[in-house]
Amino acid sequence: MSLNSNKISRRGFVAMLTAGAAVMALPKGAFAITTARAKALIDQAAAEINAIISSGKSQAAMNRDFERVLAKYGDVPTMARSALGPTARSASAAQMRSFTQAFQGYLAAKYGKRFGEFQGGQIDVRDARPLKSFYEVRATARLRGQSPFAVSFMVSDRSGKDLFFDMVIEGISLLKSERTEIGGMLDKRGGNLDAVIRDLQAVS
Repeated sequence: MSLNSNKISRRGFVAMLTAGAAVMALPKGAFAITTARAKALIDQAAAEINAIISSGKSQAAMNRDFERVLAKYGDVPTMARSALGPTARSASAAQMRSFTQAFQGYLAAKYGKRFGEFQGGQIDVRDARPLKSFYEVRATARLRGQSPFAVSFMVSDRSGKDLFFDMVIEGISLLKSERTEIGGMLDKRGGNLDAVIRDLQAVS
């Protein structure tokens, strides 16, 4: 073997070591999520949502239960940063913690009321499919006396565990609608994030 061939081999060996180290350094769970796992996550979430819907509890009590489901199965930090948009980059760590917690309660109250309208109905998970770097889990919401409609959950393990980071109801993305909503709140308050946090806390 020639000296030049040895150099190439050494370069190739070093390249392989570097690539291996890079893979080992990826966050736990990276590339590990599968269609089956994404569907299993939403199967569990839907089962808990259905149990809340049929519980007969007051709306306030259901909202608290919905918040627990959201915290358990949803990537709330990612949702919060997306909803806040460019303001998230200038927010302090303390502000982001406060906003994320307030946003979680706000989402639970807002969508809890919507799910509360499902009493007597349920959410049936149908299937899952890969979309780019995440998975879409498709479900059908069935309400008494109304036509069924589509609900989809977008699932990723980018946070280090399998969680949903967006929900699409009748073609409307939660993330997109909340980005518009929070952006409007910021505009009305002159960009004052602390004021928005206080308002979200009042809603939840």
